[in-house]
Amino acid sequence: MMAMTKRPILIHPDPRLKTAATPVGEITDEVRRLADDMLETMYDAPGIGLAAPQVGVLKRVLVMDCVKDEGEAPRPLVLCDPEIVWTSDARNVYEEGCLSIPDQYAEVERPAEVEVRWTDLEGGARRERFDGLWATCVQHEIDHLDGKLFIDYLKPLKRQMITRKMQKLKREKARA
Repeated sequence: MMAMTKRPILIHPDPRLKTAATPVGEITDEVRRLADDMLETMYDAPGIGLAAPQVGVLKRVLVMDCVKDEGEAPRPLVLCDPEIVWTSDARNVYEEGCLSIPDQYAEVERPAEVEVRWTDLEGGARRERFDGLWATCVQHEIDHLDGKLFIDYLKPLKRQMITRKMQKLKREKARA
């Protein structure tokens, strides 16, 4: 097992968060190390999902684990080159947050269920249908891979307000 490293999470606005990530293609040790680091970073944050662009790596890799119940075994998933192949007509609204936009939450409407195809860390093809929080999370993280943030679904005024708060937060952190 490789030593995991926590990586710094980029805070919006950052041009890398608005850039579409490139496909992983072949699964290498470098990709596996990235996935391990991302899981470590996500659990530490704590969050339920993290996309590679959020740690400054413009590759199509995301990690997630939406198990929240005490005593339930964690279920860390690593999705390389994920692709939504089916969405339900039914919609769901969740209050979403993002590790790159700390302490800001807003309701976002998305398909209630999605089917996703991806490559796992062994290079195998995987396919799974997600619902509930898992469906929201996987869509939110795939958006990151496309250079899209959850605040892009909000009305311009609310989006600008959140962006200004993040700019202020970044200035305060830079001074600290």
